[in-house]
Amino acid sequence: MENNKIVCVIPTYNEELYIEDTIKGLKKTNLIDSIVVVDDGSTDETINLVEKMDVKLIKLNKNYGKGYAIKKALKAIDFDLLVLVDGDIGVTSYDIKKLIIPVKAGYTDIAIGRFGKPKKRGGFGLVKALAKYGVFTLTKHKLNCSLCGQRVYKKDAIKNIKYIPNKYGVEIAMTVSALREGYKIDEIDVNMTHRETERNISGFIHRGKQFINILKTLMVLIYRGE
Repeated sequence: MENNKIVCVIPTYNEELYIEDTIKGLKKTNLIDSIVVVDDGSTDETINLVEKMDVKLIKLNKNYGKGYAIKKALKAIDFDLLVLVDGDIGVTSYDIKKLIIPVKAGYTDIAIGRFGKPKKRGGFGLVKALAKYGVFTLTKHKLNCSLCGQRVYKKDAIKNIKYIPNKYGVEIAMTVSALREGYKIDEIDVNMTHRETERNISGFIHRGKQFINILKTLMVLIYRGE
């Protein structure tokens, strides 16, 4: 790949506990040329912390959703490789280098992080099962990590994605769209951790919203056929 401008976009919402470490970990890779944080209407100290860290900040006036934040960033940046990282990865964001290197070298078009087993008991696997089944049904590709937000795309792979929803279904839509366009996706083991939702009321509510949004996204993808 002749051009190698690598830009990392971090869509974030109320990540005051993690965002500083996430950015510090990314900077330590020495592979990323620019870091862009899209604050999706945070109500905590996230914006104030980011403003002190020598990165580009895009502020949204309210919480629109992760997909919306990513689309906002894509309109504002120029890149050859796009790195997507969640704001709650903390210092383990350093391991994103394992995804950047193979895409930069041209071995794959898209790299997605494959996390280890969660430390806490979460839900019953319904969201992951829906995502895995949905991707296979629509593309005939078996992927285990289609929900993971830690990704690296070469430019034309991201530019040719035709549908990016505003909310939780964003990763599924981007995965299905890329596979339908014929791009190669590799899942790569990473030593990353993130905030885990627990098996409690708030955790079930969060996963319920995920399930509904992913189901809606899959229905749109079926209808669009692209």
